[in-house]
Amino acid sequence: MQDGRFLAASHNGAYVIRLEGDVRLTLCNTIDDYFQAMFDDPDFASVWVDLEAAEGLDSTTLGLLAKLAITARDRFGFQPAIFSHDAGINRLLRSMGFLSLFELHEEPCDSPENLSEIPRVRGSEEAVRDKIIEAHRVLMDLSEANRSRFRDLMVALEQG
Repeated sequence: MQDGRFLAASHNGAYVIRLEGDVRLTLCNTIDDYFQAMFDDPDFASVWVDLEAAEGLDSTTLGLLAKLAITARDRFGFQPAIFSHDAGINRLLRSMGFLSLFELHEEPCDSPENLSEIPRVRGSEEAVRDKIIEAHRVLMDLSEANRSRFRDLMVALEQG
């Protein structure tokens, strides 16, 4: 699997996020910092998430995507679109409860050509741990199945 990459583009408040390769917790600071900056943009109006080139998404990444959708809904009043035609990733999205958060499109995303890779943001071990915990809390709040799925991990993280 290819290492994960986080790419993005925006135009007049419309954002496109593209995740490529195997996206893991090593990108959590990059992803979360970018989402914060995006939401702070006074022109922010919409966001699409393009997963066409994603090979894998770990639970931390899924939690950050859920946080993105919840923030878009609560602060801006819309449900973001997520594009994926990979059956395995779509099964994962459904199992995590993402159909209540995103409009799932199972056709290719018409991503702009000017996507740029967002430079990795390094963080302290504690900052990364805090983001991992936050991401998993968001996932756990989506369903009882997720609460059961991540309970033991959260106990270990919070004790660590």
